[in-house]
Amino acid sequence: MNQSERTKQIIQILGKKYPDPTCALHHHNPLQLLVATILSAQCTDERVNQVTPRLFVRFPTAGALAEAELPELEELIRSTGFFRNKAKNIRDCCRMIVTEFGGRVPDSIADLLRLPGVARKTANVVLGDAYGVAAGVVVDTHVRRLSNRLGLTIANQPDKIERDLMRLVPPMYWIPFAHWLIFHGRETCKARKPFCDRCELLEICPRIGVS
Repeated sequence: MNQSERTKQIIQILGKKYPDPTCALHHHNPLQLLVATILSAQCTDERVNQVTPRLFVRFPTAGALAEAELPELEELIRSTGFFRNKAKNIRDCCRMIVTEFGGRVPDSIADLLRLPGVARKTANVVLGDAYGVAAGVVVDTHVRRLSNRLGLTIANQPDKIERDLMRLVPPMYWIPFAHWLIFHGRETCKARKPFCDRCELLEICPRIGVS
């Protein structure tokens, strides 16, 4: 089975399994999603969701975050890890949002990538889940792992994996495809011990790298 045919079947199978995929990061607007995604680096979504309610009550707008004192911001997000770097990126990011975008999170990939602390993964999350814009495919740790195991790419770098997925997956599925792989990776295709015996993709999966 070639990559294109396997991709079509993955879309059919996981689309049926997860008919209404949504972002696991709790948010009510693009700014909250942007900040939550920055916090999610090297951290679980569950932990981020525990931290953000208090954070957004204290700093509800880009303007408020832009003026935040770093020690207070660091303390609020400490449990997410790498909190000093994340706090600086969040504040600097919000300062640019205020000064260059009128306090509104931009809705283009080019503008999002200008923001401190924002790479393609974060930009794609915000565009896809806050604005419904499919500019690419989100590549997080689950998407990276499953894309390799399923034989959709041999790349390790997120940007190269994204290019391979964008070539194989029709644009109309770019947003949900990442969610499907993320959900499936959390529930079934786990990093250390995948549950291959109960996996809906078992018959089409080459199980690359799985012992």
